[in-house]
Amino acid sequence: MYRFNEIATGSGSVALRPGGATLRPPRPQFGHKVESVRTRVGDLDLVVDLGQRIGSREWFRGLVTCTALCYAAWSFAPDMGPIEAFSPAPFPDAQFQEARALNIAPLAYGADTGRRMAPTDAVQPLADIPERPVIDLRATLGRGDGLARVLERAGVAHAEADRVASMIGEIVPVTDLRPGTVMDLTLGRRPNRMVARPLDKLSFRARFDLRIELNRVGGLLTTTRIPIAVDETPLRIQGQVGSSLYRAARAAGVPARAIETYLRAISSQVSVSDIGASDRFDFVIEHRRAATGETETGQLLYAGLDRVSGRDLKMMQWTVDGRAQWYEASGVGRQRGGIQQPVPGPITSNYGLRMHPILRYSRMHRGLDFRASYGTPILAAMDGTVSRAGWAGGYGKQVRLSHGNGLATSYSHMSRFAVSPGARVRQGQVIGYVGSTGLSTGPHLHYEMYRSGQTINPRSVRFTERAQLSGADLASFRSRLRSLLATPLGAARTAEVPASATAAP
Repeated sequence: MYRFNEIATGSGSVALRPGGATLRPPRPQFGHKVESVRTRVGDLDLVVDLGQRIGSREWFRGLVTCTALCYAAWSFAPDMGPIEAFSPAPFPDAQFQEARALNIAPLAYGADTGRRMAPTDAVQPLADIPERPVIDLRATLGRGDGLARVLERAGVAHAEADRVASMIGEIVPVTDLRPGTVMDLTLGRRPNRMVARPLDKLSFRARFDLRIELNRVGGLLTTTRIPIAVDETPLRIQGQVGSSLYRAARAAGVPARAIETYLRAISSQVSVSDIGASDRFDFVIEHRRAATGETETGQLLYAGLDRVSGRDLKMMQWTVDGRAQWYEASGVGRQRGGIQQPVPGPITSNYGLRMHPILRYSRMHRGLDFRASYGTPILAAMDGTVSRAGWAGGYGKQVRLSHGNGLATSYSHMSRFAVSPGARVRQGQVIGYVGSTGLSTGPHLHYEMYRSGQTINPRSVRFTERAQLSGADLASFRSRLRSLLATPLGAARTAEVPASATAAP
């Protein structure tokens, strides 16, 4: 092996001595790096490789040199002991607490020092912390909540809360207070901390047109009624149908609930798909404006439709015998619908010829059999009058309803009745309960329908119910309709579209 012995200064060449011979090294490549270099001073080798020629005189000389250098480094190393410096005198306890309260340190201790400055002779500890003379609160009545319970949660004593609720109940029923009613309370000073604070003042809006205030005067609670002036002029909104009746009405400011009612009323006369884009809608809605600035929107009172092709519609809701229905301007009411299923069970036997399960021969089955468990309520399929409620031979206990215009229905095999002959019933009203009386193999309902005394298939019937106002009812209806049509426009914003547009309500 060849070994670097020296670096020729100034010539840029290195002499290699393999066994005493000198060879010229190859030209170094780009990026070549000489890993180690040995330096000589005269004939003295300053850097000795202690890994070679171990035990030689040169090796021992290198070991002595290394030991001397290590000793020199250890001798001149600095001392690691503490350095003397000036230390200030510690704070007294009072000054320390003051300094601690004014710097960031309290945050590390949870900021619970409670000290802001050091105590002096002028500071005297309090025997008791004083209370606020009055407390102003705001409470909200929740759904299903009571006035007395709200006052108790605010800090009023139980007996006083009941007394206040009783006083308010003499002005307006407490059960009529709407959820979300906001109450402003003022609690006064109490004689000692063992009792609840007395109620000094209470004010809230009991109704849209009434505000109630309660004040303590001379130790006694007194109530004051504050009426609020309300303008109940209905709100009338008109506009063009355009591409969508619903979107046009919403853009004009009609509430969504009123639009739904409007569509149901109009659909009883015409199909919604037949409404044209150039037709105009007309809404009259209950609307109240309070003197304090609040407004409240109620139900739809009038539904009108001015059509380009076809007859115009003017409809108003009217109540007859406790039932509200939409009537045309002529006083004729019409409601499209079908027959309500009397029980929720499936049909087990249809109308037509069949084998009788008991008599065991073919016989005309004149109605529908519904599967139902014993005691299931039976509902009237339509409005009508009870013409019969009693035993009917093989039908067992039977209720028969007359619906007018020669139409009637019967409900057989009942266990018991819920109506009596001559009673007026509404669609969906309970008239009896499922049983198994008469020629029956088990609990079920046998339902029949008659037209002019002859049985018909109930599944084939779709009917339109008509009602005609007359006499005093018709006069009152027309008077009310004229007053609604005289209502001025309260907010009319029209969604105009080209006349050639097609309707897509």
